Amino acid sequence: MKKKPLITGIIFTTLAWITTGIPLKPTPMTLPIPAGWPAPKYDTRQNPLTVEGFVLGRKLFYDQRLSRDSTLSCASCHQQFGAFATFDHPLSHGIGNTLTTRNAPALQNLAWQEAYMWDGGINHLDLQPLAPLTAPNEMGETLADVLHRLQHDTSYQRLFKAAFGDTAITTQRFTKALSQYLIRLISADSKYDRVMQGKDTFLLPERLGYAIFQQKCSSCHREPLFTDGSYRNIGMPPDNTLNDYGRMRITGKKEDSLKFRVPSLRNVAITHPYGHDGRFFSLLNVFEHYRKSGMIPLSNFEIGQLTAFLNTLTDTSFLKNPLFAPPGYTITPVFIHRH
Repeated sequence: MKKKPLITGIIFTTLAWITTGIPLKPTPMTLPIPAGWPAPKYDTRQNPLTVEGFVLGRKLFYDQRLSRDSTLSCASCHQQFGAFATFDHPLSHGIGNTLTTRNAPALQNLAWQEAYMWDGGINHLDLQPLAPLTAPNEMGETLADVLHRLQHDTSYQRLFKAAFGDTAITTQRFTKALSQYLIRLISADSKYDRVMQGKDTFLLPERLGYAIFQQKCSSCHREPLFTDGSYRNIGMPPDNTLNDYGRMRITGKKEDSLKFRVPSLRNVAITHPYGHDGRFFSLLNVFEHYRKSGMIPLSNFEIGQLTAFLNTLTDTSFLKNPLFAPPGYTITPVFIHRH
């Protein structure tokens, strides 16, 4: 039987229970695994992905009422046009016009990660949102207050009922709904991907840059995810104001001082600034750091070709996918209309 298009499926199932008021069984949604990719780390058997769960998670992701002063949502720091990273700001902003101590990383291909945050301090995606939610310099709220707010919102009561079968709004359901949205943020349709599939070809600078990448960068940024998931010290001196020593804060081991998670290079051309504290404003700044530190010797020619290759990792379909856009958009198979 021919599968119903995902966007059409969301419209049909969501409108059905909204207009009839009859609770329907949640509609299964697949987690697409790109060809050649490893199996996801996230266990969907413990949190089956459904259309209704995804819709609920998306609403939560964009809801500013999750912050103490109702000014920030998850999307405030994780912006779709920047691959769900903090765009153009070294440090992410918190409530009351405060600053956090890190640059919010891109949210993409999270189902393939085993740990989260720059220091790997959280080992399950369902738990990750609780950290920024309760951090005083981020969203500054308490979980109890968030749940109380959701429990007294009739629109959320209906959404939770559609996703989980009844109107009970709990911590577990709250975090699982967010995870259902987050694991669908899959970026795997860049020019690089099309070349690997035999659907496109690299231009000469891109091909030369790919060869340089494989020689000098791939040991840490392994294909196809373009990260090995490890934590490394790349020779960045600590910021004396932030005093962030990275992985050591989690393990307590001196050898982990100034180690931070190796970020994915997917969509790297549009996720600047770079580094855990956003100290590198451009890719050229990153290349200069590696060159001057002696960690990766690079000529000007190699930098140019590497840049050309890294640009092929930009996935515009991911950056503009209406499924991931704010709920203020009406999703139709052809058009996107802002309310």
